[in-house]
Amino acid sequence: MAPPQGSRAPLEFGGPLAAAALMLLLPVTMFHLLLVARSGPARLLGPPPSLPGLEELWSPWALLLCLAWLGLQAALYLLPARKVAEGQDLKDKSRLRYPITGFQALVLTALLVGLGVSAGLPLSALPEMLLPLASAATLTAFISSLLLYLRALVAPASALAPGGNSGNLIYDFFLGRELNPRIWLFDFKYFCELRPGLIGWVLINLALLMQEADLRGSPSLAMWLVNGFQLLYVADALWYEEAVLTTMDIIHDGFGFMLAFGDLAWVPFTYSLQAQFLLYPPQPRGWPLASFICLINAVGYYIFRGANSQKNPFRNNPSDPRVADLETISTATGRRLLVSGWWGMVRHPNYLGDLIMALAWSLPCGVFHLFSYFYFLYFTALLVHREDRDERQCLQKYGLAWHEYSRRVPYRIVPYVY
Repeated sequence: MAPPQGSRAPLEFGGPLAAAALMLLLPVTMFHLLLVARSGPARLLGPPPSLPGLEELWSPWALLLCLAWLGLQAALYLLPARKVAEGQDLKDKSRLRYPITGFQALVLTALLVGLGVSAGLPLSALPEMLLPLASAATLTAFISSLLLYLRALVAPASALAPGGNSGNLIYDFFLGRELNPRIWLFDFKYFCELRPGLIGWVLINLALLMQEADLRGSPSLAMWLVNGFQLLYVADALWYEEAVLTTMDIIHDGFGFMLAFGDLAWVPFTYSLQAQFLLYPPQPRGWPLASFICLINAVGYYIFRGANSQKNPFRNNPSDPRVADLETISTATGRRLLVSGWWGMVRHPNYLGDLIMALAWSLPCGVFHLFSYFYFLYFTALLVHREDRDERQCLQKYGLAWHEYSRRVPYRIVPYVY
């Protein structure tokens, strides 16, 4: 089906060939990292010590566990919400409504896991199932993407995403054709964005902490640091869940393989690499060094939370008392651009905070293993690419006002560097 006239947008991510390569490269990279993490040396650039057999990669029980996890999180999503928020204006000027139940889901999941462990649930055995669970999550993401693509073929033009309707099957399958696929209040993209992957990430971390306790008698200080830092990050994302409604993923990108695989497989199985690494070999850390690492993480979180606490109220209501005194630039669209506060320092101060925290998450693993810094390197590349996409979209949207903003705020992420 050809895309409707006027719906085409410039191709991103290198076009169809690059999209096809990424659909192969991302799962291969994820499995490579999982295999290397199980080896003692954990060499990022070297081959895994051995290739797994089919019985190590696939298990019907792992698929059942993956589907049960998605079912549990879907049930928690549908519980009565403490708040229902409205999203941004759609093409037809309507607004969708979203339940704000993410933090509630995290707390209830923690209670259920706690009850299960007290009743004898062998959570420390979960790390031994990471390979088949990753396979099940990848298969689930692929099938979900296929069903979403087929569904989008009969969706009205107003429901389609700006970028995923090029007319090329592979590119559109990767990027996603429909902007907000949903059944009643259940929004598939919004659900996957923060729930199963992020909560699954901290659950895997907890399982690795318990496995280390089984192996060595107690978890290491380094393992506690990684678990604590990343739990704070996930809890923050879910507490401020409403903020995701103004992100590029929600307002611009369709829901295709890129987001489905990223949310369901890439996030829980690669973002937990530091905790996986700490099992082999142990990384002893003293309190002076741990305190310094905590300070780095605290600085990153302070910048990240401070920047987002200005951005989110301003996007929802520029007259909000919390941001009303900040200096702005008017644009031809009627929107205004922040040029003071955190957003007068660099164009993406939240990305700066993100990167500082990413570094702090890797430091407990030492400085001699590149593998434990994969997340930091990958996230740097991701945020630079995302910033570049945002730059092009804002230039197209705001025109001369964006040129003025860029002159006033010349640095993109890191002051005096980039």
